[in-house]
Formats: sequence, structure tokens, C-alpha cells
Amino acid sequence: MKKNVAILGSTGSIGTQALDVIDKNPAIFNVEVLTARNSSKLLIDQARKFKPSYVVITAEEKYCEVCDALEHLPIQILTGEEALKEVVCIDKVDIVLSALVGYSGLFPTISAIEAGKNIALANKETLVVAGELITSLARTRRVDIYPVDSEHSAIFQCLAGEAHNPIEKIYLTASGGPFRKKSFEELKSVTPKEALKHPNWDMGNKVTIDSASLMNKGLEAIEAKWLFGLTPEQIDVIVHPQSIIHSIVQFADSSMKAQMGLPDMRLPIQYALGFPSRLKADFPRFNFLEYPELSFEKPDAQKFKNLSLAFEAMKTGGNMPCILNAANEIAVDAFLNNKLGFLDMPVLIEKTMSKINFINHPSLDDYAATDAESRQYAKTLLSR
Repeated sequence: MKKNVAILGSTGSIGTQALDVIDKNPAIFNVEVLTARNSSKLLIDQARKFKPSYVVITAEEKYCEVCDALEHLPIQILTGEEALKEVVCIDKVDIVLSALVGYSGLFPTISAIEAGKNIALANKETLVVAGELITSLARTRRVDIYPVDSEHSAIFQCLAGEAHNPIEKIYLTASGGPFRKKSFEELKSVTPKEALKHPNWDMGNKVTIDSASLMNKGLEAIEAKWLFGLTPEQIDVIVHPQSIIHSIVQFADSSMKAQMGLPDMRLPIQYALGFPSRLKADFPRFNFLEYPELSFEKPDAQKFKNLSLAFEAMKTGGNMPCILNAANEIAVDAFLNNKLGFLDMPVLIEKTMSKINFINHPSLDDYAATDAESRQYAKTLLSR
């Protein structure tokens, strides 16, 4: 039986690579749903090729363009944010790849879990914002969440066959980003163009900026806490510039398992969609002789303060990671639009974290209110 896949965010970096995986495995996967926010032309091309049952363009001003282009195909076309929550509940959908960027992925993922759909999770912010709620709901609905981030996929793979062996510690590896060797003074003048030049990975703008500031690794630490039932003390970050070891699990007997491979997001995407099978792939193979040295460094949390802010939010718990995430999304957007300096991003985030009311056990409504309040306050900081 083919797996019917719904891809939320099919025109982004993860979505396009997922479609490449699906295209090479037509006997295993079928595309049932494609969605995009603004990229109507690429969405139209994808729909013509994969012929899903449903297409969603959330930007309502692009709806007519998509309808006109696909009018001769048997595809139902929807628009608006609410449509995302509807299409993930369709009976034929077996697995939902949540590849939306930022907070926007939260509510469609909740809808998919409530409908009993397994989740391939590339949208780390879903667990950052509401990890306790999401994991509890997944247990109640007996839904599996398969991690797509390369680091979490690595941990997931290392834990195969280790169900009865508790984790002592995990190490999330980080490339260090494009500014790893820059001084604090040099970071004051870096530009968005420079920050978007990631040394190893090809990702969307938001994730790439998060990687440059090490916020991405902080968000991944929070995500790992919920995915694998860990305490903050069991999570460490280590800089590994070559991005060959994708993460490491340490067990009680001191043994460590690492998952290795060339930096290619198609591998964790394919593993999540095809689990429990390892599907044959023509991805490039790692050659040890081309990498005679693998190096490791301690991250500089003083120079890249976003990492320490994320760990602070994780340790505080409650709605604090939600506040962190909302402020970070505002900060990244401002930096990309030359309204905020690189080193000013953690300043804005920290001020927002200290201002917004803390809630120890937030409800879904509390998360939504916290997100809105945090964004609004962060925007006022930009105008000062």
C-alpha cells in the first residue's frame, strides 16, 4: 500500500526536497495534499506534476491564479489559514509532513494529530511553543511523531533497538554557522547577505539566520527535550564544523552512538516518511578519505547569546519558550530587512522574555495569547 502524504509547505526547502524523495519512490508514496503561502507559480508546477487531490494557497490574493492554472485538473483548490487545518484531516492522508516555517505550523499540526495522522515533523517551533501539549495529545491519539531535523533524526536512528536503555545524554551537533570564527566586534557589522551563506546546508532564510545566530540549535534543544523525554541537563551542544556527525547519544555504560553522513536533508526526510524501512537511495556516499579530520569545539554562548537564551527558556518552561520563539521570529524578520543588527537580535529577545507574563501551565489559548503579546511587544522595541 502506498503512503498518502500531505506536505504543509511544499514550496519551501524541506517541501521541495521531500517531493524529490517522493518522485524517486513512486511505488511507495503518493502526494495527496500540497500547500504553500505565497509561492503560487511553484505550487502550480508541483500540482501539475504530482496531481494531488487538494492544493492550498493560503494567500487569498493568489487563489484565482492557482484556480485558473489548474482548472483542467481534478484538484480541489482551497485558500486561507483555516484550509490548512481542514486538509490534514482528510481520510486518505496517512502522514503529514509539517514543513511550515515558525509558529504557523502549530495549529495545522494539532489538527493533524487530533485526526490521528502520523507526523513527519520539520517544523521545530511546534514543539518549542507547545511541546507539553503536543506530546500529550500525540500519546492520547496514539500518533507517532517522526523527526525530520537532521539532528533529531540522528538521535531517533541511534535509539533504534535501545528501547529499554535509558539515555544518559545527547549531543546536538552544530556547524557553527558562517560566523564561527568572527570576533564579537566583527559581528556588529555583519549583513543579512553574509548571514545567509551557510557553510554546509541549503535551507530557507529564517532557518539559515537562526543557524548563524545559534538560535536554531537552541530551538532544537527544546525540541529534543519533548521528542525524547529529556531534562535540560541531558542535552548538550557541540560545534562540529564538517556537519558529518549529525548528533550523538550517550548511554549509562558510557557507550556512544552517532549517526553520520554527508549533509543532505533528503536522508532524514526519507527516513521519516519511510519509517520503519530504510529505502534505497542514490544520495552521494560519504568517503572517509575526503574527511581525514573531524573536529569539535565548545559553542561560544557569550558571542552567540541566543543559544543561552534558548536554554534559559527551556529550563524555565511554561510559556517562556513560546515568548522566545515569537520574539525571535520578529527579530529575524527585522534583521533580514535591515531594521535590526545581528547582535541586537538577542537583546530584543531577552527584553521580551523579561516583559511578557509567565504562565507555568499554559493552555492552547494561553499559547496563542502569549505569541500575539510577545510579537506586539517585540515590534514596539523596534520602533524605539
